Amino acid sequence: MFVGTYTSGASKGIYVYHFNSKTGKTNWINNTDSSANPSFLAIAPNGKYIYAVNEVSRKQAGLISTYSFNPINGKLQFINQTSSGSENPCHISISKNGKWVLVANYSGGSLATLPVNADGSIGAFTQHIVHQGKGSNPARQDMPHVHSVFLSPDEKFLLSPDLGTDKVNIYQFNQASKQPLTAGAQPYIAIEPGSGPRHLDFSPNGKFVYVTEEMSGMVSVHRYQNGRTSFVQRIATHPADYKGQPGNADIHISADGKFLYASNRGKENNIAIFSIDPASGKLTALGYESTRGEGPRNFSIDPSGNFLLVANQLTNNVEIFHRNAVNGLLKHTGNSFQIPNPVCLKFLKK
Repeated sequence: MFVGTYTSGASKGIYVYHFNSKTGKTNWINNTDSSANPSFLAIAPNGKYIYAVNEVSRKQAGLISTYSFNPINGKLQFINQTSSGSENPCHISISKNGKWVLVANYSGGSLATLPVNADGSIGAFTQHIVHQGKGSNPARQDMPHVHSVFLSPDEKFLLSPDLGTDKVNIYQFNQASKQPLTAGAQPYIAIEPGSGPRHLDFSPNGKFVYVTEEMSGMVSVHRYQNGRTSFVQRIATHPADYKGQPGNADIHISADGKFLYASNRGKENNIAIFSIDPASGKLTALGYESTRGEGPRNFSIDPSGNFLLVANQLTNNVEIFHRNAVNGLLKHTGNSFQIPNPVCLKFLKK
């Protein structure tokens, strides 16, 4: 398991752990010596390389770093680094064939495509798309803020939530082209004004896409087919009597497509749990599980599907929950570990 962090405190960058999918226990293996804010990670499909955003703001824009991974000793070896195209890259994805890395630049309001070389190193970006517009909240939406980049299950399209413009932009993705992104026939999904779309997840069958809205505390459900969508539902990730400021972060669907999980920050600090109707795609709230820490930035379901791990950024702890595959509910295992400012959790099967 790889953990991306913020390095403003004691963190040294990317941490490597062994995760036992039978016991839910972890052991520290290794970490980088120094890496600036590797807040989000992507693993090459062959497991040999790790790609990390360096979420920094500087004149030359943010950075993307490449590391080789040795599965024998768990060590990461730095390979190369290149520009992300703009400031503060915050999310990164990689194509299934490992030939393209895609990155979202939050402060720069842009996304970029970067080719992967045969040796695993990353090339200079071949395409840099800057979004235009703003949202209804002048304090947070005075300009575009591209928050994430997700390829559709068939990888024919890329969907990119923009917190600043209340849109999920849709691009066609042609891997054979040097500039692989072009505007989709439906260029975007319009999200409610002031909602701030952040991350999304597809149902395993690819028929639905679920968007978490950071500023509204909602999840919107959309039927999806070949780059086109239609609205299905919008539902809160908190109880009706919650009066605090929402702070949605991450969203994931179980591999069997039966349950959806969404993290709430702010005063809530919990994981909202929903069941999914397989026919309509609609969500039904099942409950909430405390993350036992503050600022659950991201979380991840392990490959076995039996555990859900939460990275509590503000309290420097990762908490491990058992996931009931029958009813979707979570129960703390008693296992956790301390790590400075954890943000992103990624698994690689041995």
